[in-house]
Amino acid sequence: MIPLLDVYKERWQVESERAIKPGLDAIESALRLLGQPEKQLNVVHLAGTNGKGSTLAFIEGMAREYGLSVGKFMSPCIVDVHDQIQINGRSITNEQMDRMFQQLAKAGLSGRLTDFELLTAVALLYFAEQKPDLVLIEAGMGGREDSTNVVTPIVSVVPSIALEHTNFLGNTLTSIAYHKAGILKENRPAVIGQMTDEVTEVFEKEAAQKNVPLFKFGTDFFISKNEEEAYIYPLLQLNITDLHRQLLGQHQGLNMALAITAFLEVLKKFELPIDDQKIRTGVNNAKLAGRFEQIRPNLYFDGAHNPASIQSLIDTVKEHFPGKRIEFVIGLLADKDVKTILQLLEEVGDAFYFANIHNERAMQAMTLYDHSQAMEKHIVDDVNEFLQGPVLGETVRIVTGSLYLLSEIRRNMQ
Repeated sequence: MIPLLDVYKERWQVESERAIKPGLDAIESALRLLGQPEKQLNVVHLAGTNGKGSTLAFIEGMAREYGLSVGKFMSPCIVDVHDQIQINGRSITNEQMDRMFQQLAKAGLSGRLTDFELLTAVALLYFAEQKPDLVLIEAGMGGREDSTNVVTPIVSVVPSIALEHTNFLGNTLTSIAYHKAGILKENRPAVIGQMTDEVTEVFEKEAAQKNVPLFKFGTDFFISKNEEEAYIYPLLQLNITDLHRQLLGQHQGLNMALAITAFLEVLKKFELPIDDQKIRTGVNNAKLAGRFEQIRPNLYFDGAHNPASIQSLIDTVKEHFPGKRIEFVIGLLADKDVKTILQLLEEVGDAFYFANIHNERAMQAMTLYDHSQAMEKHIVDDVNEFLQGPVLGETVRIVTGSLYLLSEIRRNMQ
């Protein structure tokens, strides 16, 4: 369920299904009726299990530093449906959303799409109207059959591959990689993160079939801890030093490197010069809600929701908070690998507080409590009230497990 989407659906009598239906036929047919707005955009397309949002944030930071206007379509929402569609950091307004839905209704799209397909159509229509210089688009699930895969991007970016949505994407890393690799387009470059040999082979095969120049982390570009943090790209004899990112964790260094490599393709497209200082400032200014985000002293939000992202969270906790008491506030969707996630968090967590998420896909807090092997564990009836209190002394409290939980808490904090 996407908060506030139903308001617009009801107002304009545009029906859509909540079910997930992979495939491009419906969205392609809808976009033809809307005049094919996707063909009017300069796009960077991102897919992958983890790291899409952070990589997008780094690209946005650099683009804005160059004076480019930037649209972005992300999921899930931070607070409600409006913040999934932004230009230059400003969410689509109520009036603009009404105007897009009016066009959807006029085109006769009621009953033809799922919720996410409908929102994809809204985003593409809005960007075509507003004409930002660059549009950054995150795939919702998978890639090959995701509704965002109607774009022909300047460059495709896949930061990571891990097990997720196995009921749709398959239960092996190679089957999931096959779906993600579907965003690679004929003769358009692609950038991929650090992956296993078998997963890399999937991308190499796709790239060969489509004549895609493929740039791989650790082979074509690197990061170094020397001189703080440095980005190294031998092909262009490029070495950008003194990178001080605000997004914490070693995994964010990798996301930063992917973002810079992808952004070099954007610069080529716009015929702009490589400017180390602009890239440095753009990277250093990048922020992202829900990625080890400090809300108040000793209170952090992190939307880690699968074993790979949870491991990155744990590594960041170990790096930045050695010797501290760690408290986790957790809500999870039932389709996640709950057992593994809890086992990983229990390595560093001293206390666990389980919260309900008001989403039909959520696992009940009591079920999470029963799965947990933690020595100190609790169920929180009112998570917002619980989080209002100060976090004192040597304690660090981290809300994690689902971006839906973070979004619910934010709505109640406003």
